Amino acid sequence: MSKVTPEDIQKLAQLSALSVSRTEAEHLARDLSAIVGYVEQLAAVDTAGLEPTYQVTGLQNVERPDEVTDYSDLRHGLLDANVPNLRPDGHIGVGRVLK
Repeated sequence: MSKVTPEDIQKLAQLSALSVSRTEAEHLARDLSAIVGYVEQLAAVDTAGLEPTYQVTGLQNVERPDEVTDYSDLRHGLLDANVPNLRPDGHIGVGRVLK
């Protein structure tokens, strides 16, 4: 089993420009060692002959075909009614921002 030492944590902290106390380094080293040990256990499991599982719920995306809808009349009607400076080309006129 790979063991992460507090010195490893201090070196990583230095490379990452982080400040880590000795106590924090000891806690992090213990936690990371446990994580690495768990990953090593998983890597040791023989999965030969097993089919990969990508989806466990059996649910699938329900999609509908795309339908093109023309909203241009509605859009221009809403803009005409609500925008005082609507230009004929469909752009909205605004006042100057910089003077």
